[in-house]
This record gives sequence, C-alpha cells and structure tokens, in this order.
Amino acid sequence: MAVELEPEPVGGEEIEAIQSMANSRVKNMGPVDDDSIKGEDGSTVYNFWLNASVEASLVKEIRVTVEKDASRNANFPGFRKGQIPPWAQPQLTGFAVQEGIIRTCEAAVKAYGLAALKGSDGEVEVKEDVKEISKGYKMGSNIPFTATFRATIEQTEEEEEESSDDTKEEETPSEE
Repeated sequence: MAVELEPEPVGGEEIEAIQSMANSRVKNMGPVDDDSIKGEDGSTVYNFWLNASVEASLVKEIRVTVEKDASRNANFPGFRKGQIPPWAQPQLTGFAVQEGIIRTCEAAVKAYGLAALKGSDGEVEVKEDVKEISKGYKMGSNIPFTATFRATIEQTEEEEEESSDDTKEEETPSEE
C-alpha cells in the first residue's frame, strides 16, 4: 500500500546538488514572508521543497539498531526479558521509517549546500502521513516522500575564498 505523494508546487527554482544524492530534488520557493526569521549570521532564509527517497538499507539499519536496543531494555509482562512482543514490532518499524526520513532530510540539506535553522524555525514538514507510510511499509523498499523546510544558502568554498580575498585586499595598506 503506497502513500500518494503530494504534487510538486508550481514555481520556484530547482537547485543543483553540491554532493551527489540519488532520487532527490530540491526547489527554492523564495524567501520567507516573515522578516523576523533570519539565519545565524543574519542571512536571508528561504522556503524549500524537497522530493526524496529514504533508502531501504537505511531503514533496515535503523530497524536493526532499534530492535537490539529495545531487546536489551525490554521487560514486557508475559514475555521473557529481552523478548519483544509481536504487537510492538510495527512501532519499531514506524520509528525506523520516521528516523530514516529525518536522516534523509538532513542529508539533503547538506547535499544541496544549505544550512538548517535552529529550533522551530528549522522544522521540516513531511507532506505525507508518516503513520500511513509506516503501516504500509514493506521491508526492503525505498520510501518516497515530499517535505518543506526553511534554510539558508551556505556559501561555497570558492565564494568564501573570494570574499576573504576581498577582505584581505581591503585590510592590506597599499605601498606607494
């Protein structure tokens, strides 16, 4: 049972990835309307739209880790210590799916040269119902999703070098 993805918004400018990230697209939807929201360095904050897929291997890795941690700490009445009851298995899968989406969003922010905002200003809103995705998830399949978030655009290393060169030229007194 696949969850239908929210359609791509009209407008915006698709941005290129700085680092390769398969099955992903990011669009800059323009600056945020609220002038009180600024980046850490006072830079402009933009709205972004993301379409990506969580790799099946990532979900499996998280699921295995969560299951090991849960079995170490599990103490359910009617079950031996360390046994996870069958009714708790979907909750573990749900957590793995949710964590996979979070990690994929973090990777996309980095891959596209963006800087996440701190606190609630940097919240990511997944457009699909994560609980529905978790219910219909079959181990071994990728999870496509769409999301919106706010971020700033980081300077590339070349831009940073250029701006530091300009600063050095201004600081160095000319010899005449």
